[in-house]
Amino acid sequence: MKIFVKAYVSISDDQVLVNGEPLTIQSEEGKSWLANIYYSAGFQVPKFFKMDNLCKAGFLGAELLMSQLGMVPEEPKKDWSVILMSHSGSLDDDTIYQQTIQTADNYFPSPAVFVYTLSNIVTGEIAIRHKIMGESSCFIAEKYTPATACDLATNGFLPEKGIRNQIFGWCEYMDGHVDVRLFALSLDEQNSLGEWKGDFRL
Repeated sequence: MKIFVKAYVSISDDQVLVNGEPLTIQSEEGKSWLANIYYSAGFQVPKFFKMDNLCKAGFLGAELLMSQLGMVPEEPKKDWSVILMSHSGSLDDDTIYQQTIQTADNYFPSPAVFVYTLSNIVTGEIAIRHKIMGESSCFIAEKYTPATACDLATNGFLPEKGIRNQIFGWCEYMDGHVDVRLFALSLDEQNSLGEWKGDFRL
């Protein structure tokens, strides 16, 4: 099966790249790095501020990715799926939630934190926002390898169910550090940036 890249986005601790080109980020004092990306990109999705940091990171990557393709979020996408990989998953939130239930005399579990203690929430947020009707999953891996990525992405394409496009990549947020590398993958070569072999580099 040949898989092609339609667009790709990278978000690190100090840079955002869209199809390899840096996005200018205006930093405002008192705002987080992810919030600065949100405002600099001109997004207007109030739900963003209710998300945990892993979801914010993946959400921003997907917004930038889909906007490159001219995709309208409100239009149903029956031929799309979302598959991500992560090292820490929801551990950043798990750690915060654990602090709220650590001791009986200081027990204050937060539903707002607890709701994000699942790694799949980030794929769900992306799928809901872009009305993606196909599979959505987040797989935990020690590290990103092209071989594993190819296997997961290939399995995410289900031509018999009409799935021909996919948001795929790595989504990591832990201890204030972000590492997001997302691809818009397709079985359609037209207007692609080239064939994808599972590597972060084209």
